[in-house]
Amino acid sequence: MALLMMLMAAGLVSVANFFMRRSIDAGGSTRAYLVVQLFFSFAISIFLSPVRTGEYGWSASSAIVGVIAGLFLGTMLLTLGRSLERGPPGLTFAALNSATVMPALVMFLIFGSLYGYPYAPWNGIGSGLVVAGLFWAGWQVDSRYDKLHWVVFIFTAFCCHVGLLAVLQWRALMLKIGLPASSLLPFDLTLETGQWFNPVLFFVATLIQLISYWRKERRWPKGAEVLYGLFGGLGNAGGTFFLVTAPTLATPWENAMLFPLFAVSIILICNVWGQILYKEKVNWLANALCVIGLLVGTIDWKALWFWV
Repeated sequence: MALLMMLMAAGLVSVANFFMRRSIDAGGSTRAYLVVQLFFSFAISIFLSPVRTGEYGWSASSAIVGVIAGLFLGTMLLTLGRSLERGPPGLTFAALNSATVMPALVMFLIFGSLYGYPYAPWNGIGSGLVVAGLFWAGWQVDSRYDKLHWVVFIFTAFCCHVGLLAVLQWRALMLKIGLPASSLLPFDLTLETGQWFNPVLFFVATLIQLISYWRKERRWPKGAEVLYGLFGGLGNAGGTFFLVTAPTLATPWENAMLFPLFAVSIILICNVWGQILYKEKVNWLANALCVIGLLVGTIDWKALWFWV
């Protein structure tokens, strides 16, 4: 179920990416689109969580975790934009998406298999293949780019992406019952009192993006930016809903490749609409390597060997 939810999240986020492309085609800016998209994501997430469930209870603990996640998301988007201004887009997105293989390792190193985060050799091999495929697909060399500043911004975006995904798994861990006590699990979270997590996340990220946008452009968004931002917000809010929910349902063997599946699925879907609608050239061999990495990383080879 967790892997299916992650596929649904990837599909919806890919829709949001498509509308970002449409907004840029219509003469809009990335900053304006992200402000509108995040604002609508915030508004829609209120309906997806507290309104849909009828649970309006406020939890300070859940809000604190939401603020932390929102700071990571907002900073990631901010530095990603700076990276795209100073470096090759393909390599930028490859570096950003390669962060999806890190949370499983981070959670294993901090909590270990006792808390449901095992990490086997095939998980590392699969993650390595995914990263290799991402960089192969996005590799570009161009001396025109400001490499020093690009490295600083993309490294910051990479770390924020790791932090965001790790917080989602950390939150999922605190929602589980019956786990050994630990100082690294300071909050007692419940789904009933945690319905404001997504709205808080998007609210904080919106504020960060709004400040950056107003400092740089100081204008009201155009009609096309608002329209496409609305559609993108629908996709982003829905995708984030499944992205946040999936870790709470994941089995221990799914945890390692949950987010790599999300990243690779987005790339595959975006490559499909990019090739069909924009006649873009796609390195399908690199995409195939990513898929092979997912298969290697998600199959329980020890159990398979036992049955063979």
